[in-house]
Amino acid sequence: MKLIHPRSKAIADRKAILLFYREFEQDKFFKNDRHLKRIVRPLYNLMHHRQKKTGFAVSFDLLVRALIKYGWIVYINDRVTAKRNPNYPIGLVGFPSILEDWDLPNPAILGPSLYDHPLLAPDLMEDPRFRKYLVLAPWMHDMFRPVYGDACVSWYAGIDTDEWMDASDCTKDIDFLIYDKIRWNYDLLAAELLYPIHSTLKGNGFKTHIIRYKYHDHTTYKHLLKRSRAMVFLCEHETQGLAYQEALASNVPVLAWDNGYWLDPLWRRFSAVKIPASSVPFFSEECGVTFRNATDFNRALSAFMQRLDSFEPRKYVTENLTMKGSAEIYTAQYFSVFAPHPAIRR
Repeated sequence: MKLIHPRSKAIADRKAILLFYREFEQDKFFKNDRHLKRIVRPLYNLMHHRQKKTGFAVSFDLLVRALIKYGWIVYINDRVTAKRNPNYPIGLVGFPSILEDWDLPNPAILGPSLYDHPLLAPDLMEDPRFRKYLVLAPWMHDMFRPVYGDACVSWYAGIDTDEWMDASDCTKDIDFLIYDKIRWNYDLLAAELLYPIHSTLKGNGFKTHIIRYKYHDHTTYKHLLKRSRAMVFLCEHETQGLAYQEALASNVPVLAWDNGYWLDPLWRRFSAVKIPASSVPFFSEECGVTFRNATDFNRALSAFMQRLDSFEPRKYVTENLTMKGSAEIYTAQYFSVFAPHPAIRR
């Protein structure tokens, strides 16, 4: 009797998902120092309690967890299996360096992550191997589709509501947790936005706590959400926004700065006018209230407080950001690439 290797059976049964992942990498102090950072990063991570995963890594981890949870067999960076099965799909996720000198012939679904703007790689989808390109936020789909055409597909990372549980019955001693994720022109925006908002909240008698992106770990954040009645979310824009969605899953409503535009300094390279974007791309009236700037904050705060007891943010997550839905979208697109390459529409 001939034994069949489990991987061969998973491939034959179309139960295998072959994923290739490359973490964010960038030279910082000198040329090629990213290679040295690969070696020292694990040691550095043992010495601090800040966030240890990038957004690339968290999104990839949620994808893998969702696929496994709903019955798929996931193989990561398995070139041998992919090479032995050149017609079987693969998924390429993470930093764009994963595409450098890519030599496998397999039909591929790209993303999430990779490029911040399609004109960084305008001819990408002309490669006959590359069949689909996944984007997260609806505003990103609007930005990518004119260049990548029908190959551009919307996807989201599902929120694990067993991990981020309903915290509404926990004892609350913080009125507003302020999540500071300001990334560019920090000193200017802190002076124009963060500090005035903090002052307004304190002046109205609210108890506050400020947490800054990258300067905390998940355990600390989860504990703070349990203590908080609401959250103020300050970020220029988000491709998904896992942190504020984790707050929503915890039944903590969000008062979010949503300026309406893509403020990455890259935007001027590709457009003469500001590009529409959102800091809360997955959001509804169940989740909270948004405001445009510090001047608009008082109006938003008043509207938020009037509805504080009626928000249902966790309900929004359980209906719109499920792990099951995430896995279903990904696998439907993944196995669709057995079909001929889609036409590129310019």
